[in-house]
Amino acid sequence: MNTHRIRVGIDVGGTFTDAVAVDATTLELLGQVKVPTSHHHEDGVAHGIVEALDRLLEQTGCAPADVAFLAHGTTQATNALLEGDVATVGLIGIGTGPAAVLTRRLAALGKLELAPGKRLPLAYAHVADPQDTAAVRSAVEELKGEGTQVLVASQPFSVDRPEGEQAVLDAARPYGLPMTAAHEITSLYGLHKRTRTAVVNAAILPRMLATADLVDASITKAGVTAPLMVMRCDGGVMALGEMRRRPLLTVLSGPAAGVAGALMQERVSEGVFLETGGTSTDISVVRRGKVAVRHATILGKTSYLSALDVRTVGVGGGSMVRIGEGRVTGVGPRSAHIAGLPYACFASADQLRDARVDTVRPMDGDPADYAVLDAAGGRFAVTMTCAANALGRVPEGDFARCDPESARAAIAPLAAVLGTDVATAAARILDAGIDRVKTVVDAMIRDYRLDKDTAILVGGGGGAASVTPHLAETSGMEGRIARHNEVISPIGVALALVREQIERIVPGATQEQILAVRAEAERAVVAQGAAAEGVEVEVTVDPQTNTVRAVATGATELRTQDRSHRADDTERLRAAAASLKTDPAAVHVLAGTAAHTVYGTETRRRLRPARRPIRIVDVDGVVRHHAADARVETTTAAGAPEVLARLVGESTSYGDGGVRAPALRLLLGSRIADLSGVLDPQPLLALAHSELRTRAADEPVVAVLEVRS
Repeated sequence: MNTHRIRVGIDVGGTFTDAVAVDATTLELLGQVKVPTSHHHEDGVAHGIVEALDRLLEQTGCAPADVAFLAHGTTQATNALLEGDVATVGLIGIGTGPAAVLTRRLAALGKLELAPGKRLPLAYAHVADPQDTAAVRSAVEELKGEGTQVLVASQPFSVDRPEGEQAVLDAARPYGLPMTAAHEITSLYGLHKRTRTAVVNAAILPRMLATADLVDASITKAGVTAPLMVMRCDGGVMALGEMRRRPLLTVLSGPAAGVAGALMQERVSEGVFLETGGTSTDISVVRRGKVAVRHATILGKTSYLSALDVRTVGVGGGSMVRIGEGRVTGVGPRSAHIAGLPYACFASADQLRDARVDTVRPMDGDPADYAVLDAAGGRFAVTMTCAANALGRVPEGDFARCDPESARAAIAPLAAVLGTDVATAAARILDAGIDRVKTVVDAMIRDYRLDKDTAILVGGGGGAASVTPHLAETSGMEGRIARHNEVISPIGVALALVREQIERIVPGATQEQILAVRAEAERAVVAQGAAAEGVEVEVTVDPQTNTVRAVATGATELRTQDRSHRADDTERLRAAAASLKTDPAAVHVLAGTAAHTVYGTETRRRLRPARRPIRIVDVDGVVRHHAADARVETTTAAGAPEVLARLVGESTSYGDGGVRAPALRLLLGSRIADLSGVLDPQPLLALAHSELRTRAADEPVVAVLEVRS
């Protein structure tokens, strides 16, 4: 019997359910399995999840009691919305006078289009006084008569005064329907957007509750005692109880699992993650060690759902080549999978005998310019994977690797039609394929102001080798394929941190109010199982929108990773120098803790002050943070309040745009506390004090400050 404690990640896809077991200490991949997703089983996708878990435990020799962490990601919520397979929502609007006018307009949410010809099934009823129990129950009876399966209560300004919505839910409770109040889904102002987000959440609630109950019961029956977690759309996981309340957080969580894997396994601190499947590539950004998140667009409307900013391009490993007038005119969006054709490069020499190029329409209505090979063994698609293998872009052992000779034989007939050699034809295919991908990558680099000198391209998914290496080569950026790229999504699920985001609109927020939002986020992740000692909270205060946002993350156990290899001083210096694009001899150690070292150099500029760029490198030799010009100072937890007050005072900018405190980061113990989201000096110092409150007086603290212009 194996003695490993394992973290299990299960990714429920449209076709397959993938599961991995990761050593809870070393984070080494111990096992992986793939089973068909059980859409049509009486227990739905829950059956496939349990089947995958059983096979995984058998493969790794682990017992259910060895599972320290179990999480799954699912496309179920997304698919329900895309397919229009949702519950009828009963919306109870609350208010009198002008408020009644506003809430009655919410009945128009029934016009939201889910899928072509399918609208959101919504019934509306109005209650003037939420304390009038008889009126509320009459409204519920009316809604039930119209087929309501789930209730939502909404009232103007419920963010500040939630009592009305709560009273409606209390009065409706005897009816046994799933219920939610708009203020429970988001605490941001905007009645229409807040209610729309709550209604969409409610529409998928019954289905998600049924699945959650089945999965929970099944893994308990299997003997797993670790609490079940569910992947969120912002790259973290949440407790099952939280998913029961807000299933909408699982919408768009598919791409989030992959980038979580890149972040946790590949330790990416600045770069673009490209998850390439057979048909498409999902592109997302990691900036300063964090996934890029924004309010998602759902059903064509903006929502208050914070989700990974992922942009999808219809180019994948199976994308078919299009030709015309003796040249490659494009690649995709149709793939070999959609066309029901095998990849030419995986065919044998005998199957490709007498191959000739023809063009077809993969689906009715498609242009008839997709290239195929008609050969002795049948019809084959010429794909991005064929071209990548022919050019030697697919590494040994990769999921998409084939015999290079077979790949060249697959490209040769097309090269003859194009009047060129195999290598040139393959390069033209890849050029055409990555053209749209590059446009999106360039836009995201601009949008998030990534430093092109330090940003890297990381490829995940089974089709990674068909896109990322060629894009890196042609763009001049550093690029690599993630380890175990074909299961990067379930790895991301297995390694993801518990996450919670609290947003409040607080005009002129005081430091006490900011600290209160921070504390609320911290309590929320601890309540979901995160170890309190390891919770990190990032706070952002946006003075333009008066929004205070706190994002808390934490592991369900304190990770004491026992990795066999740590980068030595020379390796870490070399990593810093490479990132700084300078000679190691010009790089100096400025400060450090047991977990991080700060390296710096100096760049002199004619007639302008010298710059002091820095890099923070962790014990594994990964650059965790970079700054073009920074001030670094070491102190202790006891001395930090006085030192930080002085540093912040000296580095705060004053101008027409108002007061701008420096971007401050503190190196504390094993982590980097990012306080850069706060512009006001006093709340900034208050947050710094809250980070220091549990530290031993003599513990080293490194402050890294960047002056804002």
